[in-house]
Amino acid sequence: MNKALFIGFQKLVPQHYLSRLVGSLANCKTPWVKKRFIHWFHKQYNIEMKDALVEDIDAYACFNDFFTRALKPDARPIDSNPLSITSPADGAISQIGKIEHGRVFQAKGRTYGVTTLLGGEESRAQPFINGDFATIYLSPRDYHRVHMPISGVLKETVYIPGDLYSVNQTTAEEVDQLFARNERLVAIFDTEIGPMAMVLVGAMIVAGIEVVWQGQVAPPLKKPTILDRQFSPPINLGKGEEMGRFMLGSTVILLFGKNAIQWADSLHANSPVQLGKPIAHFSNTVNT
Repeated sequence: MNKALFIGFQKLVPQHYLSRLVGSLANCKTPWVKKRFIHWFHKQYNIEMKDALVEDIDAYACFNDFFTRALKPDARPIDSNPLSITSPADGAISQIGKIEHGRVFQAKGRTYGVTTLLGGEESRAQPFINGDFATIYLSPRDYHRVHMPISGVLKETVYIPGDLYSVNQTTAEEVDQLFARNERLVAIFDTEIGPMAMVLVGAMIVAGIEVVWQGQVAPPLKKPTILDRQFSPPINLGKGEEMGRFMLGSTVILLFGKNAIQWADSLHANSPVQLGKPIAHFSNTVNT
């Protein structure tokens, strides 16, 4: 499809209605409905099932169960180096690098503000203003659970309503501030190298975002909403533990503070990444 037509189509369709409609279909457990949906998707995207805990695609109760399928325990070993930061998901790097003057690079000269991305509060964004970011795109055929790149204690979760544009490369190149205008969930963690933000970005026909401590967290609210700042008992997630999942594909954005980490030299836009493999390591100049 022509780029202009592709973007124009997304502007014209009722994004949220379409996404929630697909979400209802994805949760449908009627045998002939879920079987056709799963078989079509499996063939369309050439889904590899050898790493799945349940390899039989007909064994899933609904499409969402298939899409968010668990992996075998040994399918994605987590790098054991205590100084490494691992990929939170299977996917590909969309962009990676420094946050310059509080802005994150999107594509083709487009940028967006960290403050806007995180919900508009300057105090929440301040620790990341001159830090580092990585944007990781999960394609439809990827494993769609998101895991911790480093151990951390959850400090705050914020739901931010917004659009539901596709988050593929074409849209990233053509839509201003794409990731700071789409629906998203922000989770802020305290780690041994300072604060870390994990931003789970919704997209066209993404039926929901889930986190392990709360379940589904993409409600139809009208403004940025702090879901929680008080966790009792504290939510402490170890490196490699699951923190959330997408109901259909999307994007994870990682943010770290100034001088906290160093990205692997081999990573650049379009580099494939795999859950558990190192993508960065602790900096020798943390907090300097």
